[in-house]
Amino acid sequence: MYIDPQWRILTVGDGDLSFSNALFQHHAPQHLTATIYDSLTTLQSKYGDDFHQQLLNRHCQVLTEFDITKPETWSHVSKHSFDLVIFQFPLVPGFTSKTEFNEKCAGIGINTLNRRLLRQFLINASEQLLDPESPQLCYITSKDVKPYSEWNIEHSLILNTGINYLGEMNFDIANFPGYRIRNVDRDKHVKDTKGITYVWSPRPTNQLTQALSSQLIQLPELGDHCCLFCQAGPFTSAQHKQAHESSRKHLRMKDFEQQWLADLQTA
Repeated sequence: MYIDPQWRILTVGDGDLSFSNALFQHHAPQHLTATIYDSLTTLQSKYGDDFHQQLLNRHCQVLTEFDITKPETWSHVSKHSFDLVIFQFPLVPGFTSKTEFNEKCAGIGINTLNRRLLRQFLINASEQLLDPESPQLCYITSKDVKPYSEWNIEHSLILNTGINYLGEMNFDIANFPGYRIRNVDRDKHVKDTKGITYVWSPRPTNQLTQALSSQLIQLPELGDHCCLFCQAGPFTSAQHKQAHESSRKHLRMKDFEQQWLADLQTA
């Protein structure tokens, strides 16, 4: 993950605040605002108060009960004042009951709910949080395992928006000493699986700084003999393609895409 020390950064949904603390301590951005979805009381009961206090001691702004999908919770954030907004390993919080699950997932699945969250993050950050005179960057760090790998992050989130997908870079947790990747709604941290940081901006690729551009990996575009849903191919024959399209993985991913496209039509 590339961090320019001159950037003003906002972190979103940073569970126990360990990422924000590591970012502030070891990368020293010009400004950092750290936010969490939970209340302060919930933070303290789930994770303790250590990282929160360390950030406060360094005079870092910390905001609780910040929901990236609800601008009415942003009252203490200065709009259009950041160079970069970061969302680490986003995942829709667990449901407290079957009733809540049925209410939130009526007619759609968890996969679509997670894509909604990421899309709203990108749109809200781009339109309301990023400084138009800045690099205007959004980072989402995710994993290469299910369910994260089933969201088609590179292609599906920015359909019909003015946001550009710029590429990806490896996320090395060793560059953020003390950072613990947490399970949503649990006080345990998870195994450090490979992380990938995906990058978006309202700005086109040709306006990237050389320092950031040199860090990004731009995967080749998939052609007609490939599967965009599964990032598979190229297929060497019609039989090869047919076998893939009949596979359980492809049918599952195709269903996710159809649900997502239908959801976008109703948004």
